[in-house]
Amino acid sequence: MYVVRPVEAADIPALEAMANVVTPGVHTLPRTRATIELAVERSVASFKSQPDVPTEESYFFVLQSVKEGTIAGTAAIAATAGASGTFFAFRNDVLSQVSRDLNISHNVHALTLCSDLTACSQLSSFYLRNRVEAGDEAALLSRTRLLFAAVAPHRFGEKFFASMSGITDANGRSPFWEALGRKFFQMDFLEAERMIEGARNRTLIVELMPHYPVYVPLLPGDAQAAMGQVHTEGELPFHILTDEGFQPDEYIDIFDGGPILQAHKNALRSFSQSAIRTVAARTNDDSPSGEFLVATVREERFRAVMCAVSGQSDLAALDEQAMRALDVAPGDSVLCVKL
Repeated sequence: MYVVRPVEAADIPALEAMANVVTPGVHTLPRTRATIELAVERSVASFKSQPDVPTEESYFFVLQSVKEGTIAGTAAIAATAGASGTFFAFRNDVLSQVSRDLNISHNVHALTLCSDLTACSQLSSFYLRNRVEAGDEAALLSRTRLLFAAVAPHRFGEKFFASMSGITDANGRSPFWEALGRKFFQMDFLEAERMIEGARNRTLIVELMPHYPVYVPLLPGDAQAAMGQVHTEGELPFHILTDEGFQPDEYIDIFDGGPILQAHKNALRSFSQSAIRTVAARTNDDSPSGEFLVATVREERFRAVMCAVSGQSDLAALDEQAMRALDVAPGDSVLCVKL
């Protein structure tokens, strides 16, 4: 069994070891000791805060093996994407062009730099230590962020999004970046990623990126083909999030052209299909009604597990291991959603 919980200062060495093996330019997991420490400190402070409206809070979670106690993955969610500035993305637009004299009209696909997603809540830092052999714990890790948002909706916006990693080769070369970003930054993709540390809300982006629409037909073929495509290491979180209710197509990342998934909270399963139940001790006579994601309804000591649940619609009969992992007892409330 795995449990997802808020990150703690004691997790920093494990996170640092994990960051040393991630693929550069693909994952948004903090990479250096300093940035990891900052992310942990910010998360601890965010969980302790009592915001009236979502602002600069960022919540960092870890996936932990209940049996071994080892950290197997990470995931994060920010209250607003533009907490320290404006979040920039390319919006897919269709521009209509008409010549009445020639009786010609046609539509042109264009990319427009925009800040539409700034006030939305952002999912990030999804990483699994053993992605190839990952099972349902991957869905537990990813969706726990949304279960927390369902438990504490006042901490988040009405809309959520996640930026997926785009196409890069074994050397970290991005065809989309080569065709567009390099022309304005005059540096390699990985160098640019290091410079902004994965952020999309830095002032230098709006200073250097084109302010006018970019006509897609003018880009090289490999750059056009890469637009909206997901890196192989991003396919797992992509499928989890689209199954949750997220949709692609309207926005792409300004650096590698990867798709940006977005959704209103009411379209997400963790909101629309979850229900609060009362915990009961499971007995040998109880027949499980299926595998569920089960989360506590408290905010600061939040926990989530994947387990079999028995009982009627208002009860969640859990076994002893699940109750220990969640730190709940019979009579406590939990949020349940079908896996």
